[in-house]
Amino acid sequence: MNTKTLLPRRVAPVILIAALGALSLSACDQRVAQEPARADVDAVIDKTRDATVAAASKAAELAEKARDRTVAFANSPQVREDAGKVVDALKNVGNTAAAKVDDASITASVSAGLAKDAELSARQINVETRAGTVKLVGPAPSIEAKARASDIAKSVAGVTAVDNQLDVRS
Repeated sequence: MNTKTLLPRRVAPVILIAALGALSLSACDQRVAQEPARADVDAVIDKTRDATVAAASKAAELAEKARDRTVAFANSPQVREDAGKVVDALKNVGNTAAAKVDDASITASVSAGLAKDAELSARQINVETRAGTVKLVGPAPSIEAKARASDIAKSVAGVTAVDNQLDVRS
């Protein structure tokens, strides 16, 4: 056999084994070098988690305080007094609206009653109603017709008074 060809065949596996060993050691060094970095990342993650838990706890505490303050404010005497004023104002608005409807109804009824009278001209007599008081303004052909206009207005339900300002014209 030729020693020149045998030597490289025996040396090649040895070199290969040595190279693989060196690579393995190199990989171990990289793992060892990465462990402190992983520890740092783990520490940062732990700090972030702790900060998040603390922030969530603080937010819950603040929300509870805000709720308690809101309940205390809503139950305060001033708010109760203001709420009572609002209720009274709403009642007044309702009463005013009802009175306006009643006044409009009275005005319509008085105008209809005047239109049925042959001597009174419902078109020429202005009828206004405020809080049940009917005001009549316009011409009347006689004193008797003026009196009938008052009687017609007084006969309508809801009328409390009549202000007859009809002007008698012959």
